[in-house]
Amino acid sequence: MDELLIITTGGTIDKVYFDAKSDYEVGAPEIGKILAAFAAAFSYQVIPLLRKDSLELTSADRQLIRSTISQHAHRHVLITHGTDSMIETAMQLGGMGDRRIVLTGALNPARFQGSDAVFNIGCAVGAVQSVQAGVYVVMNGRVWEPHKVRKNRAQNCFEALPD
Repeated sequence: MDELLIITTGGTIDKVYFDAKSDYEVGAPEIGKILAAFAAAFSYQVIPLLRKDSLELTSADRQLIRSTISQHAHRHVLITHGTDSMIETAMQLGGMGDRRIVLTGALNPARFQGSDAVFNIGCAVGAVQSVQAGVYVVMNGRVWEPHKVRKNRAQNCFEALPD
């Protein structure tokens, strides 16, 4: 793998909660700290592009993500993203040549004990190195094409769409 381009957009993975009333803000990206803590054996560049809950992302934000990827020569791209609109963003990133683009996030903030963030990031790093060119969603230990997955809000997980 050439250098991994990591684009952060916010979402639960980077949320910081302030009190019991669940007031929060999207904080600084956690992925660099996570990769450093586990002595990642590859080079990477982190671009903290947005700090938004994914429900607040606009079509202009998605175009910004796409243009940021286009401005770099990296073939391997990992995007941390909020889970509520991750699939929508993934679908809008198709057709970007020979790039391998993987979107991942967390259902619980990375700063929380027991968060799925580290697991999802590890799966995404492995996936971006092994998938064919295209765009993928990596959550809950699975790799999906965006048009074959949905977020099940009731179960708080990602699952395959029925055939």
